[in-house]
Amino acid sequence: MKFSFVSVLALLAAPSANAFAPSTFGVQRSPATSSRLSATAVETKAFSKLPATIKPGVVTGKALLDLLEHAKTAGFAMPGVNIVGSNSINSCMEAAKAYGGPIMVTFSKGGGQYIAGKAADNTDDKASIAGCIAGAKHVREVAALYGVPVVLHTDHCQKAWLPWIDGLLKASEEYYAAHGEPLFSSHMLDLSEEPLEENIAICKEYMEKFAKVDILLEFELGVTGGEEDGVDNTDVDSSRLYTQPEEVMYAYEQLSQVPNAMFTCAASFGNVHGVYAPGNVDLRPDILHNTQKYMKEKLGCEDDKPMKFVFHGGSGSSVEDIQYAIEAGVIKMNIDTDTQWGFWDGMRAYEAANRDYLQAQIGNPDGADKPNKKYYDPRMSLRSGEEAMRDRLIQAAKDLKCENVLD
Repeated sequence: MKFSFVSVLALLAAPSANAFAPSTFGVQRSPATSSRLSATAVETKAFSKLPATIKPGVVTGKALLDLLEHAKTAGFAMPGVNIVGSNSINSCMEAAKAYGGPIMVTFSKGGGQYIAGKAADNTDDKASIAGCIAGAKHVREVAALYGVPVVLHTDHCQKAWLPWIDGLLKASEEYYAAHGEPLFSSHMLDLSEEPLEENIAICKEYMEKFAKVDILLEFELGVTGGEEDGVDNTDVDSSRLYTQPEEVMYAYEQLSQVPNAMFTCAASFGNVHGVYAPGNVDLRPDILHNTQKYMKEKLGCEDDKPMKFVFHGGSGSSVEDIQYAIEAGVIKMNIDTDTQWGFWDGMRAYEAANRDYLQAQIGNPDGADKPNKKYYDPRMSLRSGEEAMRDRLIQAAKDLKCENVLD
């Protein structure tokens, strides 16, 4: 199970406790960017229940920060969904349109490679980079058609995989130069296998790069158990599944020193990738509540939830645990295992219902000379998968209190 922005209006004056309160962070922007954001603020609201900065389509920068801050205050979290191609991307956006809320489309390194094609040359992560960029461009071309806010995100990136993120950052820098916003909304760095100081030092280095093009950083503390898309923590020591408040505070203070920093924290509170039998996972959302209290006291701020958390490994979690975590400032929950099953289950049901029409090109119960093309057309079974995945995401949105949060 498992699923996690800080803005500013001027450069940080000094790393004092008050300087780290979310409401005091400063953002240094170019005159063109500042003008653009000022104009946006006075535009007619696209969604009656959301800040005016948020429009249909891909959400980045200040609008993304506003979206997450609003989610934290209003008490809902968006689904963050791992995808592997246009079918699962479209399921995400169709679901968001149906449940009336935002959604995060998440690319993994392996998912990017799959989008590019498993036979493509992946030397130096070329296919993984190209596939993620191609998927992001697909989202940007069609997202506004669904009339919902969509966040373009990437999943776990361990230390050895940083060249993958470097390639995606280069693409966002080029997109920013042309369009005034990054290609991707946010990236996750999962350096939880490294010592805390090294983890955050590398995150800070990347935060400085991300901040220049309005990209949000999601960082991980502690370890999410289980296995997902090349990240295998099935044998990790159980003590590493629970993040300590002091670790979150340290990361918060370090990253907040970066001008224009926007970040969320994937803290571990017993999260495990995958779905397991009851009793095999000890989820502790109270860790997030205690961390928020600790940080509020240390920062001396009025915000009861200074940190925006994300919940990795959310598949299979109880609704009670999910909603208690949201009360602690979780603004996004990752979901992959359940949506993978949903997609497959839709295709399985299609095959079962049409089996007699899928055994040959010609010949079925309606006649020996009857063609079956309309049944074995890949779009038919894939569409059934899309619909089933959509329906699973609609249920997830309900669990996350993300229904009807736009208008």
